[in-house]
Amino acid sequence: MLHLPLVVDFHHAVKPFDRSRPRKYTSHGYKSAASLTYVVSEFVDRPDDCMSRTKFLKEKMTVPISWKHQVPKSTANVKYTTQNFVEVQGDFMSPARSPEENMSNKWQELHAGSSKWEHLLDPFHPWLRAEIIKYGEFAQATYDAFNDDCFPSCYGNCRYRKHRLFDELHLTKHGYEVTKYIYAMSHVGVLQYLERSQSPHTWSKDSNWIGFVAVSTDDESKRIGRRDIVMAWRGTVAVSEWISDLEAKLELIGDGDVMVEYGFHKIYTSKCDSTRYNKLSASEQVMEEVKKLEKLYREKGEKVSLTITGHSLGGALALLNAYEAAASLPDLPITVISFGAPQVGNIAFREKINEMKVKTMRIVVKQDKVPTLPGELWLIRILQTLLSITGMRKWVYTHVGEELALDITSSPRLKPKFSYKDCHNLEIYLHLIDRLRNKDSGLWEGERDIALVNKNTGMLIQEIGIPENWYQVPHKGLIFNTIIGRWIQPNRVNHQDEDDVLLSI
Repeated sequence: MLHLPLVVDFHHAVKPFDRSRPRKYTSHGYKSAASLTYVVSEFVDRPDDCMSRTKFLKEKMTVPISWKHQVPKSTANVKYTTQNFVEVQGDFMSPARSPEENMSNKWQELHAGSSKWEHLLDPFHPWLRAEIIKYGEFAQATYDAFNDDCFPSCYGNCRYRKHRLFDELHLTKHGYEVTKYIYAMSHVGVLQYLERSQSPHTWSKDSNWIGFVAVSTDDESKRIGRRDIVMAWRGTVAVSEWISDLEAKLELIGDGDVMVEYGFHKIYTSKCDSTRYNKLSASEQVMEEVKKLEKLYREKGEKVSLTITGHSLGGALALLNAYEAAASLPDLPITVISFGAPQVGNIAFREKINEMKVKTMRIVVKQDKVPTLPGELWLIRILQTLLSITGMRKWVYTHVGEELALDITSSPRLKPKFSYKDCHNLEIYLHLIDRLRNKDSGLWEGERDIALVNKNTGMLIQEIGIPENWYQVPHKGLIFNTIIGRWIQPNRVNHQDEDDVLLSI
């Protein structure tokens, strides 16, 4: 069992955030949301609530970490109201919108990283910021739609049909359509990386919904300059579950010295003929769909690209996916945008990825420990140091791609105390990206809805008035059957499309 240290190794050179030009906010006289906090906490914090994961959140990765900073006076008494959405253009609480600018002549720079994004990161180009957030929201969708209530028969699956996914999660603004759901084995040998239902009538005892393939619509394709295929990989619901079982064992893949972490590769490639959803591995399912879409749109004379995204474990799977796709489709431009991903392979793996011209942007929060794993496990670190000295480089873990580093202490909207779990939360990542300042301007920018930060955390300062952990599926997925007058679980139906696993309500 891995025990994380209680003290964060902060970078001593990190500068405090700039409050020289605070933005002005207006209080509209609405009452604080403190009363709502009581209602939500009653709903999710009950010790007998078997459907919630709050008991687990209090364990392992929730040790508070202190970082001193003062809340800017400009945020005092700020209340969260509907007027923030409809009256104040560009206000810090306003929701994100898909960029409307035509970037068809810039997509090589924005997506293919033709110059490694050097001139787009500082200052942070608004188009690149919007694109990163777009793919981050696709990764977040894999969490929001995942059924992690342990008793329902559809535990471990997606809550929505594929054609309803973006409608349910308010992501139609991005101009993409889901074409296929991807499933992975829920257990790999003795390792329990993913989720398994406790219901005797479960939809599958062997598989988990692990992500989706989507493709840009005609209008969005015209705007971005090509037909973009997206693969979004889901991470684990509780990262400490797989960190505690992480073996950090490298295994060879393909020819040469290319090696990757054993567990990640098994999740990506495992399959079983006796299962319904994993007769093909996650790898085979993805590549089958990508090849089909790539052929379809190439035959129409369109430019096609593949963008792969994921958070945490999903970021690791994204790299393995990119490695395979680049080998199978060498003429297809491939970009990986990962968030808080661990190290996946050795130096030879990184060199092969670069040789195949896969462009990778790796976004990390400095205080997040997951991106340092498995190489930073103390035993592995000592071993890798010795192997580096002796020249056995193939056994040394390393990261791939360009790094965009964020700092959780730079946001005056976040509380000064946080846990390792908070540092790893994807919504925290997206908040920091949305409000990442340019060094020369000192401006605190942002268009994303700030309420999303507290979707599954309590990190926003109390002055903003957003309830903690407010995101709840209505009635925890139950529906009211008017015929029998009872609350029931939605039934599974047999359907020609195996992706559509829930009865439409």
